[in-house]
Amino acid sequence: MLAFRRTALILAIVLLANFAIWAIVNRSVSERSWGGVINGLSYSAWQAGDTANHMSDADIDRDMAVLAGHTGSIRTYGISDGLDHIPGIAARHNLNVNLGAWISRDAGANAQEVARAIDIVHNNPNIKRLTIGNEALLRDDLKSADLIAFIERAKREVNIPVTTAEPWHIWLKYPELADSVDFITVHILPYWEGVPLDGALPYLLYRYHQLAAAFPQKHIYIGEVGWPSEGQWVKGAEPSQVNQAKFIRDFLNIATEQRLDYSIIEAFDSPWKRVIEGSVGAHWGLWNFARQPKFAMSGSVAESTRWVQGCLISSVLALFPVQWFVRRERNLKFAGSLFYAGLMQAVASVLVWAVMAAMAEKIINGNTLAWVALIGAQVVLLALLLVDGFELTEVLWTNQRRRKFEPYQGWLPPPDAPKISIHVPCYNEPPHMVIETLDALAQLAYPNFEVIVVDNNTQDEAVWKPLEEHCAKLGSRFRFFHLPRWPGFKAGALNFALAQTALDASIIGVIDSDYVVSADWLIGTVPYFDNVNVAFVQAPQDYRDREENPFKRMCYWEYAGFFHIGMVQRNERNAIIQHGTMTLIRKAALQRVTGWAEWCICEDAELGLRLFENGYEAVYMNHSLGRGLMPDNFSAYKTQRFRWAYGAVQILKRHWRALKEGETLTRGQRYHFISGWMPWFADAAHIVFALAAILWSIFLLLHWVEFPPAVFLVPTLSVFVFKFVSGFFLYHVRVKCTALDRFNAAVAGMGLSHAVARAVWQGMFTSGTPFYRTPKCADKPALIQAFLMAREEIALLLALIACAIAVLLTFDVSNQNAVLWAGMLSVQTLPYWAALAMAMVNAWPRKKTVVLQSMQI
Repeated sequence: MLAFRRTALILAIVLLANFAIWAIVNRSVSERSWGGVINGLSYSAWQAGDTANHMSDADIDRDMAVLAGHTGSIRTYGISDGLDHIPGIAARHNLNVNLGAWISRDAGANAQEVARAIDIVHNNPNIKRLTIGNEALLRDDLKSADLIAFIERAKREVNIPVTTAEPWHIWLKYPELADSVDFITVHILPYWEGVPLDGALPYLLYRYHQLAAAFPQKHIYIGEVGWPSEGQWVKGAEPSQVNQAKFIRDFLNIATEQRLDYSIIEAFDSPWKRVIEGSVGAHWGLWNFARQPKFAMSGSVAESTRWVQGCLISSVLALFPVQWFVRRERNLKFAGSLFYAGLMQAVASVLVWAVMAAMAEKIINGNTLAWVALIGAQVVLLALLLVDGFELTEVLWTNQRRRKFEPYQGWLPPPDAPKISIHVPCYNEPPHMVIETLDALAQLAYPNFEVIVVDNNTQDEAVWKPLEEHCAKLGSRFRFFHLPRWPGFKAGALNFALAQTALDASIIGVIDSDYVVSADWLIGTVPYFDNVNVAFVQAPQDYRDREENPFKRMCYWEYAGFFHIGMVQRNERNAIIQHGTMTLIRKAALQRVTGWAEWCICEDAELGLRLFENGYEAVYMNHSLGRGLMPDNFSAYKTQRFRWAYGAVQILKRHWRALKEGETLTRGQRYHFISGWMPWFADAAHIVFALAAILWSIFLLLHWVEFPPAVFLVPTLSVFVFKFVSGFFLYHVRVKCTALDRFNAAVAGMGLSHAVARAVWQGMFTSGTPFYRTPKCADKPALIQAFLMAREEIALLLALIACAIAVLLTFDVSNQNAVLWAGMLSVQTLPYWAALAMAMVNAWPRKKTVVLQSMQI
């Protein structure tokens, strides 16, 4: 009953909050009302589609019936393709017509168009005005003298006023044009000139009075005036349904007060105009394409009249996952369950919002593929958000850790304590470093162990010979093998060591050749093997050269995040990543799964997964029992992460069936192995998005495409902010370091993004790559090498910055779409800035500091 009440309460809070947010975002706005008959409306009798197809007489008649009573006149733009039927159909509904004759670059077609228009005027007494050409001079379709000739011809043959239609600046540029017409038809559209809504009407009136002053003897008819309900911003002009309603209502009131002569553009939305004017061209109508009014002329106005449906759909979509999560995750505090339930609801709402925005396009056209791609990318992005959010929830609000392991204290190994065979593989490593590792092993406080050192493929005898000699000095416990040519990389060396292991050894230990272990490593871990189900015991990787320089300090805290956060959470579901150092493995289990996989360059993680598939358990204790050395330069740091990411892809390709649906892994293990590597695939996606953004920006600058809708850009930026903030919280709770160290760890992690992306893409399309040794005790690079180590990242950084600046300069900072796009480009630069910063920190000249050798933490 208590669980039911908890679930019901969380559901109630989440659903009410979801409704409130939808309502606030789509709240109605009170605007000035208007009542009366509209003076005139532009009308285009074309069907929906990427191209204009004329409508049947029955469809035109239906439209005239819709408009009758709302307006006294309609304005047309041409007479071809059946448009010459409009005046007669309009007459049946008592509608007057301002007939338009279309003027183009074709002089012969123009003459025929004018002649036919004159005949139509003679046969339709409800035609009260004749317009010869629409923005023909603006398009530079013909010379002003030729246009005037057509106007003069029409004036001679009809007894109604004749005009042409142009924007205000064309009339000022060609005063002779005003002399030729009976009245001036001017287009004043503040939206296209980037005027914000608040200044749109004052601007319109300013241009109107400017023309009136220039041509005091001419009547001025505003032939096109309006505001779009959807589409791209133009500078500070925002298309929206609320803005359209406000502009139209305010204009109609002013037009009534000042007795302006006008025609609103336009009666119905015209989807075919997308091809000409972009997405905004389809959304100028007072009625949508389904012939439904977008807003009333009185009362409040809402941006979307379908937000209730969207809210309901998103609530239903989130209902089952939310209640399932709350009922299943009972180890969470109430606040944690509520937080993650709210996050799931937010994800559902964003997806519904995106789909509704796509459906608002109403037709299948060339943008369909782009919408599908954008929504698909949104799904991936939001899935990553849920993964990060779940980790944050568990870290902050778990009641009690279920699998918390600590090193055994005070355990004294009995005489028959299990024998441990410790394997130390090495390849071309500095002798003094490996000797330090061997000396630490010799000091282990454990009675029954051996050490097998395998040096494979090192050609220089001066490198491996000192190790052989030192093993001899350390006594019979230490055995050394040099393998001049041996396959399988590190896994091959470990399999060789397994074959040489003492028969009475029951546990295999593996450490890297740079690790200095603490004396209590074995006595603190071996007792866990009393549980016959435990296959391996893992201690975290730790490092002793953190204070050597700022670069290594940044690397240190970046590593720490995984071992103090990710591994701890994975351990709760028996799903840790095994590492090839500081690990102990039950020999029988290792032999049962046929040893180390020589096909995989991350043989340690692959072995751990195989052991889980065979039903074994693992123990992870978040306590440092040995410390190694970090990569000495940024190039080596990237190479190491490349190997890890490439190996992860190899593992996923080999084990995908078990991870997908196999019964050998628990649900929690499948979740962690998939979600744990998902961020690396996100890095792979990032490079694609970055390249696509650069290409899209170029197309934007060429005016070939429009800005992606804000419905996709805003969540993208929000997810980045969430990820960054949640990372800080996770570090604050689990990793004891300063705020500066947390920030630097984030920089270090982002700096690896490009290397990880390359590894993932290469891993998906290749089956093997050479094993890359991570250099230790190497020389620090020179400053010029810093740029070389990050040359690919720098190239992408410069390209993204150039695109962001060019977009802002081209489209103006008052354009919200441009600002959002530039913001997204800027966010995409962050991994490349981070890579450059890491390379510079690594190479910057500094004084040498003393390396801490203490084993204390």
